Amino acid sequence: MNQLSVPRIRRRFLVLHGLRWLPTGLLIPVVVLLMQERGLTLTQIGLAAAAQGAVVLALELPTGGLADALGRKPVLVAANSVGLVSLGLLVLADSFALLAVVWALQGVFRALDSGPLESWYVDSILAVDPDAEYEKGLGQGGTVLGLSIAAGALISGGLVALGPLGPVSALTVPVLAAAGLQAGSLLALLILLVERRPVDGPGTVRASVRAAPRMVGEAFSLLRRSRVLLALVAVELFWGFGMVTFESLLPIRLAEVIGDADRAAALLGPASTVAWLASAAGAASTPLLIRRFGAAAGAALLRIVQGLTVVAMALLAGPVGVLIAFFVCHAVHGASNPLHMGLLHRQVDGPYRTSVISVNSMVAMPAAALGGVLLGFIGDRAGVSTAMLVGAVALAVAAPLYLPAWRAAAPVAPVMHRGDTSGDRVIHRGD
Repeated sequence: MNQLSVPRIRRRFLVLHGLRWLPTGLLIPVVVLLMQERGLTLTQIGLAAAAQGAVVLALELPTGGLADALGRKPVLVAANSVGLVSLGLLVLADSFALLAVVWALQGVFRALDSGPLESWYVDSILAVDPDAEYEKGLGQGGTVLGLSIAAGALISGGLVALGPLGPVSALTVPVLAAAGLQAGSLLALLILLVERRPVDGPGTVRASVRAAPRMVGEAFSLLRRSRVLLALVAVELFWGFGMVTFESLLPIRLAEVIGDADRAAALLGPASTVAWLASAAGAASTPLLIRRFGAAAGAALLRIVQGLTVVAMALLAGPVGVLIAFFVCHAVHGASNPLHMGLLHRQVDGPYRTSVISVNSMVAMPAAALGGVLLGFIGDRAGVSTAMLVGAVALAVAAPLYLPAWRAAAPVAPVMHRGDTSGDRVIHRGD
């Protein structure tokens, strides 16, 4: 990567990051309503989606170790290929069993995709300039993510509003478009991501598979040695559970207050666009939040605020109030992720970076699967609003888990050098 300058690395990262999330933007407004259209209850939707969490739980760490050992590009190519297959199947799936297979393939995609691109960016930047502030790119990545999903959601709403395409239902048309964009993302990845493979020759895959368990073991070793890292990963348990409220339950809540699922789906397109633009603005505010509160304190405050926005979504009676709370929730979400990931990256060196990110993601996905099943069950029995209130509590109670990082940032704390493995790293308040 030395042939690429820091700005070029950042630009390629942002382009690939945007293309990765554009298909997701098309799916978010319609996927839950699509499964309802095909006859699934909320409980069945939660169970089908739980297949994703189960697969991620099984594969997240091995694939993270494989990315660190084999290289980030081949793992990302495999991820995008599996994602493309899953979207093709989603166009046709019309039963609980087939939709569970779709979500299982999405789990493979998420497990392979979780971390390699971000790790490639951070390690590439540090290889060119060891003093580079990679948090800037992470914040910009959050902005690009929001803009990409916003654009995808706007396209999705427009496609739904145009109605069916021959035998293809209106809610299925965005899935077809997402599959096409996924293919374009794969092509761009092959062209733009340049890396030096950790190992070469005919034994590359075998050597990498043998090395992957060691990478995973080192990641867990870092987790045992660092109270800060352990607490940051624990945040993901509550975060993953609570995110079900605004990712999966919000469309049902909006359909409930409007009284019509098709109108809610059409409205969710432009509404999701505004929400993800708010997320992009939130991500762009990351430097300001760090200067004003510090990374750890800012992240803790945002967890509480996000819980309050979900409470508002659950209790406000009209669609305008629900959507305003939804927009604020996404702004908070966009600001939170760069703060959290910046704190996480400060706890680990390059060789195990993807493995540690995989540990972080590993706990989030099964928590999201549990949230989908449990909150879906509560929604079927006690109403969607009650389920959302439970999720709001889960989001807010994660805030104290940022205390170890906040304490480690105190000026009196001794600085641990990059090679020091004796304890927690210091995360300076400006990081």
